[in-house]
Amino acid sequence: MASGFPAWAQRIRALRDARGWSQSEAAEQMRRHTKKELPDADHLLRRWKAWELGENKPGSFYAPVIAATLGTVTAALFPPTLEPVDSVDLFAATGMDTLEIINRLNASAISDATLDGLRITVDKLCSEYASTDPTDLLIEARQWLRRIVEMQEKSLSFGQRRETLELAGWLALLAGCIEYDMGDRRAAEATRQAALSLGQEVQSQGILGWAHEMRAWFALTSGDYRGVIAAAQSGLIAAGNHSVAVQLIAQEAKAWARMGRRAEMEAALERGRLMLEGMPYPENIENHFVVDPAKYDCYAMDCYRRVGEDRLAQALAEDVICVGTDFNGRERTPMRIAEAQITLGVVAARGGDLDEALSHGRRALGINRRSHFAFAMVAQDLAAALTAAYPNADAAAEYLDELRSIQHAQPEL
Repeated sequence: MASGFPAWAQRIRALRDARGWSQSEAAEQMRRHTKKELPDADHLLRRWKAWELGENKPGSFYAPVIAATLGTVTAALFPPTLEPVDSVDLFAATGMDTLEIINRLNASAISDATLDGLRITVDKLCSEYASTDPTDLLIEARQWLRRIVEMQEKSLSFGQRRETLELAGWLALLAGCIEYDMGDRRAAEATRQAALSLGQEVQSQGILGWAHEMRAWFALTSGDYRGVIAAAQSGLIAAGNHSVAVQLIAQEAKAWARMGRRAEMEAALERGRLMLEGMPYPENIENHFVVDPAKYDCYAMDCYRRVGEDRLAQALAEDVICVGTDFNGRERTPMRIAEAQITLGVVAARGGDLDEALSHGRRALGINRRSHFAFAMVAQDLAAALTAAYPNADAAAEYLDELRSIQHAQPEL
């Protein structure tokens, strides 16, 4: 579709095409997703055509119905208009720079203003997960974690002690994720258990849920799909109403997809979609421990790629790349984009286009910020597709050799 159309209009058409529906069929499908009576077929079809042309943006009633019809979340299809968030300026937010915060943490008593600065610092670090060199970010996260541990020896109120331990829990989760990205399973698991212990001590549903989510993620990338289901179910009990529940359900859906259990996969995706639909749009979608609608579409893309729904996987992959790239061409979500490129490569390979498949595959390899085990898991789908479709092609064999060399290389720890 021409680029002059609004992004939401282009996406409505892309997702409708991916499902193989005509416009009239898509309009009729809307009736399955609302209890209210909709206009007659001709009227509804005219509305759908107008939406795809971008002539009028759906209002508060039709927007969630269209999103549900197309299997996505309203805020993913029609994202709210938000001011761009620049990197946090600690001094502007608290009147203190990093050095002053550190000096105040060393004082015998800690003020609430110092805790505000610490809270903003932790949020900033968690928001830099996708864009910062993992080695540098891990060093910084560990340094702040040590400072918080040292604070426990100081004179803190009950509330301050609880809050500092909770902040330590979030930093431990961040450090564990980075350790796993870098290929250090043992360190990541030890850090995950430390975060779980901190979450239990302060009874934080968010930290407890994410600690279980990490266990599910580790199991998924290790091929232990039953372990994913068990971790997700335990995590859902611990997480309560926290948004991490959505990600736990998404990990469950990924496991069902890899087990060939499509009905369970689709049921899980819909449960997660409905849960996310009922949550407010996150204030900071850059924070790694926030589940935003665009991230959920990436999970759905993974599931549809695995079960061979290539048209849906392709449509979602193209949107993941579009949403994850800013106006200057900078990749805001490099790991998601790498997976989307792999997905497009798989679709091209299955469709008989070797050159296109290798082009997407090499773009994925060109993205340096990636999770070692997660990338290896996803890239295996492209390797399988290339091996099945082009067993004797030299170009495919060359790419597979390059892929294997990266997958088996010892990560820098």
